[in-house]
Amino acid sequence: MMRLLGRKSSGNVQKVVWLLEERGIEYRREDYGRQFGNTQDPAYRKLNPTGKVPTLVDGDAVVWESNTILRYLANTRGDTTLYPADPVARSQVERWMDWQLAALNGPYLDIFREAKKPAAERSPALGKFADALAAELLLLDGALAGREWLAGEGLSLADICLGPIVHRCLAFPINLPALDNLRAWHQRYAGRPAFQTAIAE
Repeated sequence: MMRLLGRKSSGNVQKVVWLLEERGIEYRREDYGRQFGNTQDPAYRKLNPTGKVPTLVDGDAVVWESNTILRYLANTRGDTTLYPADPVARSQVERWMDWQLAALNGPYLDIFREAKKPAAERSPALGKFADALAAELLLLDGALAGREWLAGEGLSLADICLGPIVHRCLAFPINLPALDNLRAWHQRYAGRPAFQTAIAE
C-alpha cells in the first residue's frame, strides 16, 4: 500500500491527503515531523534528505516536495481532469502551483510563525507581514473574478495545492480585505468531503 509520511497538521501533507481522498486512492498516512521528532532519523533522511514532510512511498518510488507529489499522483494515475494533458491548460494549473511557492509561501509563513505566539509576544512587524499577505491574496481574488475554480472549468491541482494554505490564511488573527471572490471559492472547496477529511484534526 502507498505510504504518506507526514503529520496530519501540516498544510503540505493536507494537500496530498486531499488529492488522495478526492480520487479514492488507497494509502496509509504515518506520523512524521515536528512533534514526532523522527524526520532527522537516518532511515527517514535516506528517503528525504531535506528532513521535511511529506514524503510519498509508492512501491519503489520515493517522492518528496508536496507539489511534486501532486504532479506524480496525477501523472501516474492518468488524471487529466485535475492535471490536463494539453500544454496550455496544464500551464494554467502549474503557474498557480509555482506561484504558491514563489509568492504566497513567504508572507504566509511569516504570519504562521507569529500567529502561534501569544498576542503580547508577536513581532512588531506583524502589520507589515499582514500587508504582504493581503497583497498576494488580492491578486488571487482578482484572478478568481467570474470563475468558480482557478484553472479551467472544474477542480484542478491548482485548487488542491492552494486550498489548505488559503484556508489557514483566512483564519489568521489579522485584518484582511473583503476578498469576496476568494471567499466564495473557499466555500466551494471547503465543503468537499475530501477536503474535510484532509484538514480534520
